[in-house]
Amino acid sequence: MNRIDIAGIGLEVAHIPGPASQAPLVFLHEGLGSVAMWRQRGQHWPAALCAVTQRAGWLFSRRGYGQSDLVTDVRGEPRWEGEWHVGRHGPDYMHHEAWSVLPQLLEKMGAPRPVLVGHSDGATIALLHASRHPVTACVAIAPHVFVEDISLRAIEQAKALYENHESGMRQRLGRYHADVDNAFWQWNDVWLSPAFRTFDVRGECGLITAPLLLVQGEDDEYGTMEQLRAISCAVPHAQCVALPRCGHSPHRDQPEALTIAVTDFLANNP
Repeated sequence: MNRIDIAGIGLEVAHIPGPASQAPLVFLHEGLGSVAMWRQRGQHWPAALCAVTQRAGWLFSRRGYGQSDLVTDVRGEPRWEGEWHVGRHGPDYMHHEAWSVLPQLLEKMGAPRPVLVGHSDGATIALLHASRHPVTACVAIAPHVFVEDISLRAIEQAKALYENHESGMRQRLGRYHADVDNAFWQWNDVWLSPAFRTFDVRGECGLITAPLLLVQGEDDEYGTMEQLRAISCAVPHAQCVALPRCGHSPHRDQPEALTIAVTDFLANNP
């Protein structure tokens, strides 16, 4: 396992080799994702996209996910330990990832102006990063820029399944995380907290000047097309793709259509 140290915390990383002549793709995972979770159903969508676009790629697991170091006292009182927030996340946890952690990580990867490819929470982090830092382009797949009731209902259902030992959800997630409770609760607790209801980053999106591709499945159980419409109002140059017969994870539900959309987007924004 490869690791990069950020302010005393080890983060799991994986590199996909490719030409140095083009900006690499940097993949940002969802709220319960990790490096390993990009590979499912016999597919490794990031590797396939890197091959088609002839670019190098980087994947990493955020703190508490995959094989990265754990979040200390993940359900305890929120506080800071040096540069890292520990305990329960606050509503600004994605801001911290986008504006503090990711810039340091990209510097150590040698990818100062990457193409960010984010999914769900990772898409929101990508948008926030692009609002303040230079990127070659940004691809946001199923992003969340404000809180919808459909999202909270799905997350409440996920909590019920996770706590039901007969559902098998905890066991399935455990294949991808060193400490599955650390991964699950840091995501679930903050999303279902009263303070998170006011989460809204549409204003930050308005600062994005880089080429931007937005992708959403029409059958997304965690969000609606209003997310893409809201971002498009803030970023008029954004390109939008709606994928039919597709849920919250287009890279698993419609990988070929997603690859075509991203490839065309990059080809038209050299």
